[in-house]
Amino acid sequence: MKSYIIRKYQSSDYSLWNEFVANAKNATFLFHRDFMEYHSDRFEDFSLLVFDEKMQLNAILPANISNNVVYSHQGLTYGSLVLHKKAKLHEAIGMTFFLLKFLESNNIPSLFFKQIPSIYTSFPSEEMEYVSFLLQAKLVKRDSLSVLNMEMDHFISKDRIQSINRGVKNGLVFKEEISFDTFWNQVLIPNLVQKHNTHPVHNLNEITYLKSKFPSNIRQFNVYLGDELVAGTTIFESEFVAHSQYISGNSNKNELGSLDFLHNTLINYTFKHKKYFDFGISNENQGKNINEGLLYWKESFGARTIVQNFYEIETKNYKLLENVLI
Repeated sequence: MKSYIIRKYQSSDYSLWNEFVANAKNATFLFHRDFMEYHSDRFEDFSLLVFDEKMQLNAILPANISNNVVYSHQGLTYGSLVLHKKAKLHEAIGMTFFLLKFLESNNIPSLFFKQIPSIYTSFPSEEMEYVSFLLQAKLVKRDSLSVLNMEMDHFISKDRIQSINRGVKNGLVFKEEISFDTFWNQVLIPNLVQKHNTHPVHNLNEITYLKSKFPSNIRQFNVYLGDELVAGTTIFESEFVAHSQYISGNSNKNELGSLDFLHNTLINYTFKHKKYFDFGISNENQGKNINEGLLYWKESFGARTIVQNFYEIETKNYKLLENVLI
């Protein structure tokens, strides 16, 4: 087995890290250090770099540590071992062997590992799904994402068509906005507090800061009835996917058809060039329950299921990879 050298990320690796992300086969802008570090006060970084014997960077692991357990970064929607475009399965096996051995040598017993959904990768990139099987990883969570394949016909329901038509008849206006203030303060935060007694993962200052760093990736779209904001969504845009990070409408969204009008415009006009539109999850309780009404709404646009797996890996199990290659 080829040897690899593992070390922790340090600030001097900023450019090296970001250049690798830009050219990796299973990475998006979420792995850029400017995105990862906006919440550095909440997470103790434990990101790792994987070098070959010639000190060429071959992989990175965005990660944090808490209570002596390393997590595929808890502040990111997805993770995985990020690989260069030419990486092959035997290399992923070897890199994981040395990565887990490094963690065990640092008295870290477990790695909680989240996969990146296949729609976000530029090449087939499920090496770590197979490696997790070899490591006898414990599946601790599985989320279901509702994803629309934009390259195929959309099987949109009659309910959605009627609602979209209501939006047109009501004279709704679709706009892309630079500012998040109105959507956050007038629609998103009040709805989350009222319905779920919670707040957005990103506060207004954070999403505004991230927009300043990634202006082409983080975009806000609102729908107005006259001068009144009635619905909106915050889109995280990557190379192949437009993902609705936040979706919310005011109390008369059903009567107005505002959310359906909004998403019909995004799907058929704004992001029609993308391969996928990701409505996100409808899961609760660690993936064991589904908000049926929310799932129905997403699937009535034609979205179907992609899964994201979350594993617990015992670092001592790196030894199980020693004799895989025969």
